[in-house]
Amino acid sequence: MAARLLYHVFCRVCGWLALTTSTSAAKDVEILVLRHENAVLRRQRPKPRLDWADRAVLAALIRLLPRTLKAHRLVTPATALAWHRRLIARRWTYPRRQGHPPADVAVARLVERMARDNPGWGYQRIRGELLGLGHDIGASTIRRILKRAGIPPAPQRRDHTTWRRFLHTQASTILACDFFHVDCAVTLRRLYVFFVMEVGSRYVHVLGVTANPDGAWTLQQARNLLMELGERAGRFRYLIRDRAGQFTAAFDAVLADEGITACKIPPRSPRANAYAERFVRTVREEVTDRMLITGERHLRQMMGRYARHYNGRRPHRSLQLRPPRSDRPVVDLTLERIKRRPALGGLINEYERAA
Repeated sequence: MAARLLYHVFCRVCGWLALTTSTSAAKDVEILVLRHENAVLRRQRPKPRLDWADRAVLAALIRLLPRTLKAHRLVTPATALAWHRRLIARRWTYPRRQGHPPADVAVARLVERMARDNPGWGYQRIRGELLGLGHDIGASTIRRILKRAGIPPAPQRRDHTTWRRFLHTQASTILACDFFHVDCAVTLRRLYVFFVMEVGSRYVHVLGVTANPDGAWTLQQARNLLMELGERAGRFRYLIRDRAGQFTAAFDAVLADEGITACKIPPRSPRANAYAERFVRTVREEVTDRMLITGERHLRQMMGRYARHYNGRRPHRSLQLRPPRSDRPVVDLTLERIKRRPALGGLINEYERAA
């Protein structure tokens, strides 16, 4: 760039020497031509761009022109002053001050996770939780992390509760019940199984098997359920059921005495009781569709064994592949042999470590 600047200066000097030998008329004509060329250049779009060498030459020569000619140049005084300010700013540059170090990636992910898991938590609440985990970062840092992740502040997040979160919150207080039937292979009788599921934990209570599920029998099963729940009955507020005739007003009254409200689903809407319907499908696919049920006693035994497997050993995707109430022994990694234990006559297999 220095060589280019010298070249421009040399060309200007040669031009000035040539002017000393030219006549006055030639100079006037040349000035008129240059003015006309400047007028043409002003009409061009986009405007001509000047590099740093052009700026240096023009800034040095403009100050030598008369005041009347300065107003007709391509470069205005404001432009020359802006060049000067940029030159000074570029000359007097200082190193940037070092602020707080950026937050660790793992801590930033933890902040985002807390904000998404807890819509009502603000910056100070998240900071306090992080202090308890040994991470000392400021509230302004938390705000920048959430802003960069596209997560709004707590007041906006609190107002956008999703249906998924709402249902998960309510699930721990909900029970779901239903009947499903099994046709016996020997007696050709149709038997009915009544069960109740704790929606939050997916724990299933198989209450009884009968060939005549009338209102009195169903009422007694409701009493048996409350006895089986014991003190835990106070945790539940709603029971989802269909509109079958077995569910009488006395059935609802027994539950209401314990603070449980029976909620009837709309007619012909099995999806409104989706948790119970999904359990029915699981039982059919894993047990009743794969074996012959000889009678009521046989069905009661099979359902009792399957309920123990379902509640204690069977992994559930909604529970991160854990059973509702695991009864597996403590895993001893020193035991290398894997033992298979058949359940339901080998229809289902369970595995555990053994010596």
